[in-house]
Amino acid sequence: MEEDKEESSKKKLRQDNPPATAASLFTDDLILEILSRLPAGSVRRFKCVSMPWRDLIADPVNRKKLPQTLAGFLYTTYRSLGGVWSHHFATVSGGAARVDPSLNFLQPKYKYIAYVDTCNGLLLCACSNKENPAAYGEQVCYVVCNPAMRGGSNPSTSGSANRFHCASRLAFDPKVSPHFHVLEFGQNYRNVGSCVTGVDIFSSQTGAWIRRDSELVEQITVLDDFRCVLLGGMLHLVGKLNPVKIYSKRALLVVDMEGKEWKTIHLPDGSSSHDAVGLSQGCLHYASTTKPYVNSNSEKNVVPATTKITLWCLENYDTNEWVLKRSASIDEPSSMPGLKWKVFAIHPDCDTVFLDGGDVLAAYDMQHQKFVRILNLEKGNYQVYLLYVPLFSE
Repeated sequence: MEEDKEESSKKKLRQDNPPATAASLFTDDLILEILSRLPAGSVRRFKCVSMPWRDLIADPVNRKKLPQTLAGFLYTTYRSLGGVWSHHFATVSGGAARVDPSLNFLQPKYKYIAYVDTCNGLLLCACSNKENPAAYGEQVCYVVCNPAMRGGSNPSTSGSANRFHCASRLAFDPKVSPHFHVLEFGQNYRNVGSCVTGVDIFSSQTGAWIRRDSELVEQITVLDDFRCVLLGGMLHLVGKLNPVKIYSKRALLVVDMEGKEWKTIHLPDGSSSHDAVGLSQGCLHYASTTKPYVNSNSEKNVVPATTKITLWCLENYDTNEWVLKRSASIDEPSSMPGLKWKVFAIHPDCDTVFLDGGDVLAAYDMQHQKFVRILNLEKGNYQVYLLYVPLFSE
């Protein structure tokens, strides 16, 4: 009888407190503590629990406590007429842009501002008080800023720093430390086939640069137009194994923040020049696009070439084992026939990849195999897009 009474009491409690009502029994501090431990995608879905939860999550005061999802991409355009460089932001969230791409808080101190890299809400820029430092043979200085909070710091330039002859990357993980690192892999791009021999590392904690020689067994050349991934305190950069050839094997160069641990991870066979590496759902992912060449002797019987996308996941980091996660052959949107799609980024929260079509960006859902969003870009863009997730903390 006691058990029946207890069960009846629990049933009545569930009836009297449906999920939305039960959620209101939690304090705001407890809700924020729970949400802060969840992925950004889950936090976004919890806005639908109730009106108070929606307002709590959307409150600007609470944003610094909650994980943020991908807001969009920073990119640059150049107009030869007048030599004008402009910065832009392509939002993927559907709302208004949450960042000022012009970075006017760095002006008028700097006349030249170039995007270099992003990492977990911080942006690395190469800056100069000259409008065209390359023409004057001037070195650039680095500035690391938080566009969401309109603030930045200025790492001193390393002894070998020259943005035009090196691959520079930013490493920052606010969950581990409030400090960031700038890594500069010196390479002479005029010497085809040059390989990484070492790295200069700046730490915002010490305010100093250190030089570390490479301890790689394999020779590798860093590809400058690819974003890097910070995972487990190790920076992962896309490169080509030497000797550099058009179809040479691609691999990831991996190094820690002290330049003491080095290794390479070979990318899946068949990797192409149209590929991307990214951190998605807590794991290292790799995506590649290929478009077969179609040869038709009859103009009346032209067979369209279908773009194929493959998405891989590094399931076992210790054995460097890549597992094919998803594969899709995409049909081009009827409104934009003939575009050559190239994958350039992977969504951090789901199996969606981002494709570059020149003046158009598209998000393609690999799970449901469909285009979910298409964005028109400014003309004359450099087709180098920096993934941006806002950071609402100092």
